[in-house]
Amino acid sequence: MKKLLISFLLASFLFTNAYPKNDLYEKIDLFGEVLDNIKKDYVDDVDQAEIMDSAINGVLQSLDPYSAYMSPELFKEMQTDTRGEFGGLGIEIGMESGVVKVISPIDDTPAARAGIKAGDYIVKIGNEQVQGKSLLEAVKLMRGPVGTSINLTVRRKNVKKPLEFKIERKIIEVQSVSAKAIGKEKNLGYIRLKSFNENSDKQFLKSIKEFEKKTKIKGYVVDLRNNPGGLLTQAINITDFFLDDGEIVSTKGRRISETRKFFARKGDEIKGKPIVILINNGSASASEIFAGALKDHKRAIIIGENSYGKGSVQSVIPLRNGGGMRLTISKYYLPSGKSISEVGVTPDILVKEEGEDFKINSEKDNQLDYAVKLFNS
Repeated sequence: MKKLLISFLLASFLFTNAYPKNDLYEKIDLFGEVLDNIKKDYVDDVDQAEIMDSAINGVLQSLDPYSAYMSPELFKEMQTDTRGEFGGLGIEIGMESGVVKVISPIDDTPAARAGIKAGDYIVKIGNEQVQGKSLLEAVKLMRGPVGTSINLTVRRKNVKKPLEFKIERKIIEVQSVSAKAIGKEKNLGYIRLKSFNENSDKQFLKSIKEFEKKTKIKGYVVDLRNNPGGLLTQAINITDFFLDDGEIVSTKGRRISETRKFFARKGDEIKGKPIVILINNGSASASEIFAGALKDHKRAIIIGENSYGKGSVQSVIPLRNGGGMRLTISKYYLPSGKSISEVGVTPDILVKEEGEDFKINSEKDNQLDYAVKLFNS
């Protein structure tokens, strides 16, 4: 097992040309010495296979927050990610400076109903401290049999004491699109897009066509708040509904095959009607592509708070032991050439959530109220 990891580390470092060869072999020897000392002198017996897994994961997570190793068991569990149905709490998480951070709770899921918010830091899952665990290890801890409960302890900005939530695990069925007419005269089409999964574009287009049959609809509010993203193809398809031409997004990676540009096809489904897009800190990835592209093309006004800033593409690579690895292979760039990564999309009009009883798409939603008033100004 030690030889396997040393070979892995050597191949990784040689591939990146991070060190001269002599320094590389010194590092490999040093690693072997550390392992021998752990085996001989560490206070407790340790599972060397687990140490190797942690070392492999450490190599990947040193690259960025989204690259990670998955054991065979975890890799099998991760196969359910973008199919619109999975077991768990309904929460999208990421890593920030070695800490697990909530990207967004998904609407109408146990996490959202319990009061988990975008930007919360998860410090404890059940009785397990999260510090030092990988992102995928944290995901595994939160998953479990449907109907069982788990306690999450979180730290929240501007709240002194940690908050505790008891959340029951359920099958999460993500209905990604909901729509209704809003405004005093019901002349605005409101479309809430919760995620970009396999059927989002079809659901979204159906909502548009139903609105367009109503001649009094004068504009649209597209709500991407707490939308953690999803499939790149879906982000491109839905953005294309509102553009006649021009670039939507580009990806740039080390390989030529990962450097691509995607363009809109002719045909604006709403024939130039004005659009307001709502975003917040929980709007990530595909949400940022959609909002950023329409902002760059001056096709929409963006209202709310700065988005999350996840602008990279991960590839899932199966490994010979039955496990897998997530590896960042390219980054997204908006039509302006700007990267989303670690920066996000800045709203045209900054409107922060107001009040402790703030709730998306409710009478207490000051951001949505602002969007509606904008159409009447």
